[in-house]
Amino acid sequence: MSADGVFRTRSLGVAAEGLPDQYADGKAAKVWELYIGDTQSRTQEYKSWVVSLLKEHGVQSILDVACGTGVDSIMLVEEGFKMVSVDASDKMLKYALKSRWERRKEPAFDQWVIEEANWLTLSDDIKKPGAGFDAVICLGNSFAHLPDFKGDQSDQQLALQNIASMVRPGGILIIDHRNYDFILETGQAPQGKNIYYKSDLTQDISTSVLWVNNKPHMITLDYTIHVPKAAVQDVHEVSKFRLSYYPHCLESFKGLLKGAFGGKMQHSVYGDFQTYVAGQSKAPCYFIHVCKKDA
Repeated sequence: MSADGVFRTRSLGVAAEGLPDQYADGKAAKVWELYIGDTQSRTQEYKSWVVSLLKEHGVQSILDVACGTGVDSIMLVEEGFKMVSVDASDKMLKYALKSRWERRKEPAFDQWVIEEANWLTLSDDIKKPGAGFDAVICLGNSFAHLPDFKGDQSDQQLALQNIASMVRPGGILIIDHRNYDFILETGQAPQGKNIYYKSDLTQDISTSVLWVNNKPHMITLDYTIHVPKAAVQDVHEVSKFRLSYYPHCLESFKGLLKGAFGGKMQHSVYGDFQTYVAGQSKAPCYFIHVCKKDA
C-alpha cells in the first residue's frame, strides 16, 4: 500500500502474534533490500569487527533474531558460522530464502536454517540447541522496531528476556541501537557514515519525535531513496517510506539488558565499533552492546 509515494509501513500488517510488520507492504521491503545491498555492501570495518569478536569468543553457532533480507546471516554463513536466522516479516525473509535456494548446492547454505519468529514468543517459535547458541545477534537498529504499546516497556523486557534465554552460558549477545540520546537532544541523527553498509543509492533521512506524557515514545525516520529505473515495478524513481522506532537511550537500555540476564553477565558498550567512553567528544551514530552470559 502506498499513498502519495510514501510507503506507510507502521501499521500495515501483523506478523506472527501481535508484532507489527513495518515491511508488510512488500514494496518497502524491496526498496530496503536494494538500499542495504548485498554482503559486498557491508563495510569492511563492520565485517572485520563482528567476525573478529565472534571468533575471539569461540563462536560456532549463531542465532540472528533480526535476519531481515539475510544480508548479515549470509555474510556469517560465508565466514563458516552455523546460522539460524529468524524474522517476524515474511516479506523480508523471502529474500533470505531466495538467497539460500540460489546457493543450496553449497553445504553451508544447504544447512542454513531460516524461520519466521517473533521475539515475544521466541521460545515457542524456534528450538534452542541444548544449552543455547554460542552467540545471538540483533543488529542494524532492529530491536528499536518493537513499540512500547503498553507504556511500561513490558513487551521490550519480555522480548529481551526471550532473546537472552537463547544464549548459552558463556555465550554472547550482540545488540545495537541508534544514538537516540543525541537524536532527542538535537533533533537529528549524528553526522557520519553508515557504519553497516555503503549504499549506492542516494538518500535523505528526516527525523520526528512523538512525545507522550512528557516522555519520548516514538521516533519516525522518513527515508527518501533514489531507486534505479526499472529496479522495482510500481515504485517511484524517488521512493519515500517511513520506519518508526522506540528511542532507547543508552543508560535505560543497559538497564533493560541487565534485567534480561538477571544481572548475570559482563557488559561492554561500543560506539561505532570503538570502545565507548562516556562524554567522549565525537558522538557515535550507533551504540553496540556485547553481553557475555555468566558461565
